[in-house]
Amino acid sequence: MRRSNYWQLIWYKGMADLHAEAARAYVGFIWWVLEPLLYMMAFYVAFGMGLRGSGGGVVALSLLCGLVPWKWFASSVQNGSDIIQANGGLIMQVYLPKYVLPGMVMVTNGIKFLIILGLLMLGMAIVHGASVAWLSLPVLVLVEMLLALALSSLAAAIVPLLPDLDLVISNGLIVMMFMSGIFKDVSQLPPKLASILALNPMVHVIRAFRTVLLDKQWPDWTALGGVTLFSLAVYALALALLRRYDRIYPKLLVG
Repeated sequence: MRRSNYWQLIWYKGMADLHAEAARAYVGFIWWVLEPLLYMMAFYVAFGMGLRGSGGGVVALSLLCGLVPWKWFASSVQNGSDIIQANGGLIMQVYLPKYVLPGMVMVTNGIKFLIILGLLMLGMAIVHGASVAWLSLPVLVLVEMLLALALSSLAAAIVPLLPDLDLVISNGLIVMMFMSGIFKDVSQLPPKLASILALNPMVHVIRAFRTVLLDKQWPDWTALGGVTLFSLAVYALALALLRRYDRIYPKLLVG
């Protein structure tokens, strides 16, 4: 199969997964929007409603600016961790480079993310007004997409070899969520703690979305450049592992 055909396969398989997911729900494609909205509403009830008297509206918007990119990142890494097992039937029928599979996750989750991001931007424009800084949003999306692709590819490469890591990733994402500055800006924490948490790349991604959407300012390009370099390094490692064990994964699925 030609390399160009792999890109077509990524797109069509990702779209097929979206249609299959919509077909499993009575509300169909509406569930793509309803599910993350319910997710964000749950966190707003838990963390935002009690702050209504002390700038709760701003807190709610800040919370949404963090939850929307986090939901995309977390679901991509979680789905990427078992993407090889989930496509075991396809792998057993035809040869397919395993580094192609995480791209299917990015298509599926990426389209849903863009829908939710569009709704968030619409709500922010109505309530808070738009800004020329929003022109940087495509760059932010690309930076997060690269980060999510890198870590989901690394998870896809390792989990079939060490299946117990799937539970570690699931619980690790929960811990990482509370360390990503979603509920409180990391810069407002004590400097020593903030410097440690800043090692988490999602801290910078979430801060960038919040800076652009809520503060109407340009993001910290230096921090985003660091996230990009980190993502490229992780993706290079993931590709090396996926190629190294390319022929071994089908044997593990049979075993």
